[in-house]
Amino acid sequence: MTIAARSLLDQMARHHVWATERLLSSLEALPEDDYRRPCGLFFGSIHGTLNHLLLTDREIWFPRFASGRSPSLPLDAELERDRRRLASGLIEAAAQWSDYLEGVSEGDLAGDLHYVMTTGQPRTLPTAATLLHVFNHATHHRGQITAAISLLGYEFLPLDLAYLLISERAAQLTP
Repeated sequence: MTIAARSLLDQMARHHVWATERLLSSLEALPEDDYRRPCGLFFGSIHGTLNHLLLTDREIWFPRFASGRSPSLPLDAELERDRRRLASGLIEAAAQWSDYLEGVSEGDLAGDLHYVMTTGQPRTLPTAATLLHVFNHATHHRGQITAAISLLGYEFLPLDLAYLLISERAAQLTP
């Protein structure tokens, strides 16, 4: 694993937190009916998709990386019905990846991740690339949610990585 690859993973972990916080901020004004309305997303509603993100981030992928456990849970399980607790859980789940990266060795990142899929099939994939998958998976579902927000007639904050990079660069240049 090179310094550039490690830096990219750190950057993606920061983006994961930043984009999650911005998405949740955009959802604060959304009425409960619209928040829970079936809107054609794979997991039904905005709420269902956020629950899926919490499930995959906290209950499935993180245990695979951090402890070698492979929990088997239905991908549409509702972990948290309360919207505020769900938002809090999502932020905590996103933040755990930066902590994980601080403690993981270069050798582990350059190696393979061995886990069992929720379907029971064993898998071995490159650790760093699979970690990128975790971040890309979240980006995919955040994109679905912003499309739903837009179709419902509401506005949302931009979540693109470039906006995080612009804000970080501006912070570096500010005395």
